[in-house]
Amino acid sequence: MSTLRALAKAQAVAAGVAQPVATVRHVHLHERPLVLVPLALAGEANAPLAAMVGTAPDEARLLVVPQPRNRDQRFRFAAELAEVVLPYVDAHREVSEAVPVDRGRDVRYRYVDAPQVLVPNPAGITFLRLLGRSTRFRRPDGEHPVHPSVPLLGRWLTFFADRAEHPGASALLAMTDALTLHWATGQSAVEDLHLPALLGWIDPPPGTTGAEAAARAEDPGTHPPAGPATDPDFDNHRLAPAIAAYAEAEDDPDARAEAYATLESLLRDQLAPTWELMWRGVGLLRALPPGARVEGRWAGDRDAFTAHAEHVDAGGGPQPRRDGAVAAAVRLHRLERALTSYAVQRAYDDPLVMAEHRLTGEAFVGEVTLADPARVDDSGKRPVLRPRIQVVTTEPVLVPVGATLYSPARPGQKARVVFLHPADGKTEVVLELSGGMGRGLTAPPGSVPEVGERLCYTTLSDAYLPAGAFPAPEETPWTHGGPPVPAGAEAAGAATAGDAAGDPAPDGDPAEEWA
Repeated sequence: MSTLRALAKAQAVAAGVAQPVATVRHVHLHERPLVLVPLALAGEANAPLAAMVGTAPDEARLLVVPQPRNRDQRFRFAAELAEVVLPYVDAHREVSEAVPVDRGRDVRYRYVDAPQVLVPNPAGITFLRLLGRSTRFRRPDGEHPVHPSVPLLGRWLTFFADRAEHPGASALLAMTDALTLHWATGQSAVEDLHLPALLGWIDPPPGTTGAEAAARAEDPGTHPPAGPATDPDFDNHRLAPAIAAYAEAEDDPDARAEAYATLESLLRDQLAPTWELMWRGVGLLRALPPGARVEGRWAGDRDAFTAHAEHVDAGGGPQPRRDGAVAAAVRLHRLERALTSYAVQRAYDDPLVMAEHRLTGEAFVGEVTLADPARVDDSGKRPVLRPRIQVVTTEPVLVPVGATLYSPARPGQKARVVFLHPADGKTEVVLELSGGMGRGLTAPPGSVPEVGERLCYTTLSDAYLPAGAFPAPEETPWTHGGPPVPAGAEAAGAATAGDAAGDPAPDGDPAEEWA
């Protein structure tokens, strides 16, 4: 936890309401997001119990699994969920736009919009990931067939879950994560995972404090858990009897319909409060202006969406259960680059986020007191424009002479530290500027900071981060899989090894007819 967030939490306790830790919204918010509130049966591995899903507060659709331990009903639930998710996904594939590449010498195409799914908390993302894994390998034919939409749903759920791991991506968002990114409450990080308590701190009812609203939200009778876990008391005293009544009414259609209606009513009562809280959270986030670089990150989501849609259309296979050594390294490297870029972009977009870096000495804010915009450096083979400015700041300057700094106000410009002079509680910093001023020997108006302008300079750079170099899979040593084995030989070898070990699963997973 940063110093500023800790301070904001202390101020939240003192003020009785959550404190903002951002001045802009750092996530993209779709005009019509798909809100999905799942429930899972306790004691079963990712057994769906119910879900409320829709794209508007008054368009909620309730999906119920009356016998969550029945695998046929689980996949029937997946087929019903596909009836909502897949049309929503396809609705964003109608219009494409041309994107220049190779410095304008060529173009590629991507969709102008992409779908966005919102769930209450990170556990909801895990639920969708596991549901995607359990459905994307199913087949509509052969033994244990499923509806043709089920494996396609699994592939899209896996896509959304993978994007949720990408720093700065907004294709799949947990509401608690999005809210805590912008507000600090007076409770712990674990308590912030409870959506009713979190919203109690951020937007308490009139006449109550955030702590009081959060305490009231801890009553599962009035504020059911946001899912996918359910309240144990509800499970034991209400849910279990309702499921048992449905099972006992198997031979009586009227009794079965009545039992189903009772179960549906119970689950609707459990999901409806969270459904309302989700749209309340959407309203709070929508009230914040988007950061300047949010749209660029959303363009990355649209690129990923376009690529996956084209892969599916081309008949490509589902995502593998696990990555190979090279694929895993490439993925990790990509996520690390995205995390670094995301941290810089948030700081550039938001003075409150940049303030955290000012505390650590990675940035400072000062006023321009001197400027020489016409200075030319003729010490090299040809003269180049190298203006100098002097910035006076009262903040500690921990960068050394020769360091390269950047300003969010002019991100394409570099500032090299030429001189540092601390005196009387202030520090004079002389900077030599390069870039962002054209190729001539005269700086265009506005490209060089003027006297009296207040600027922030930081070591954080928003420049492009080049990708690392990785070997091809066939060039990896045997410790990382070695050269790929031909498909026929691999299948034969796996079958032989499986027969010898009594495990027919070719990828080493436990043999299980539904796996």
